Amino acid sequence: MAEEVDAWLDGKSKELSTRSLKLIHSILNRSVRKAMVRDKVRRNIVELCDIPEGREGRPSKALTLAQAKAVLDAAREAEPRIGAYVVLSLATGARTEELRALIWDHVVAYVEDAERWVPVKEAGWEHRDYAIHVWRSVRKKGDTKTKKSRRTLKLPQLCVEALQRLQERQDVSRASAGEAWVERGLVFCTRTGGPQTAHNVRRDFRKVLDKAGLVGAEWAPREMRHSFVSVLSDADIPIEDISRLVGHRSTAVTETVYRLQIRPVMEKGATAMDRIFAGENPSDQER
Repeated sequence: MAEEVDAWLDGKSKELSTRSLKLIHSILNRSVRKAMVRDKVRRNIVELCDIPEGREGRPSKALTLAQAKAVLDAAREAEPRIGAYVVLSLATGARTEELRALIWDHVVAYVEDAERWVPVKEAGWEHRDYAIHVWRSVRKKGDTKTKKSRRTLKLPQLCVEALQRLQERQDVSRASAGEAWVERGLVFCTRTGGPQTAHNVRRDFRKVLDKAGLVGAEWAPREMRHSFVSVLSDADIPIEDISRLVGHRSTAVTETVYRLQIRPVMEKGATAMDRIFAGENPSDQER
């Protein structure tokens, strides 16, 4: 039996990544353990099986600054439901599962007279400072990926404008849907108020990138987060600040996950040493 499981995993290795194979192996292992507890099987043959190397996943990439500007321009022209999604993904670095769970009560404006943050549906759009509470995700139980992922992000003006357009369009959709509308308070929802699926977001997202002059099929929504890190890194924003903005536990996580995007920052030491030691040594000039 162990040989059969090995053969089955080997077959799957031609179409799945190593990470997916590890998940499958873990699920099988737990299932058989539970069966042993109930005396359904005598031994756990899955523990005898090796996890084969799977297919290499497509490496993530990031937009250049020029590409990011083109995507933002295309997003402004797109239907507000996906346009605002792309703008917030690129300009805040929020995870796709965090944005899909964002609710209007967590889009807030700072009301100076009251000296507190108030949901925009109550405060309106005539204030100076706006933010989003990234406190939920579409993960199981609605939790964010880690405790550090719970954060409040001040919104740049382009995000405020995109959200205002989205709210106005959503009000129109709510009125036209009538009884078909199901109120869930979601910022990014379907035309009847339901939650957006990852498939629908990916499909509409790629249309925006096509309009921006890119090949949409070659990009994924999560790469807007990579682009956020890359753009900030190129602008010399400290890695500590980037780590807090994207909700990582530490800069080590940021450096590991986004090692390609933060390369310009990590190369600063080598660049400085080349500059310091290029040409004559300053001490030689003093002699």
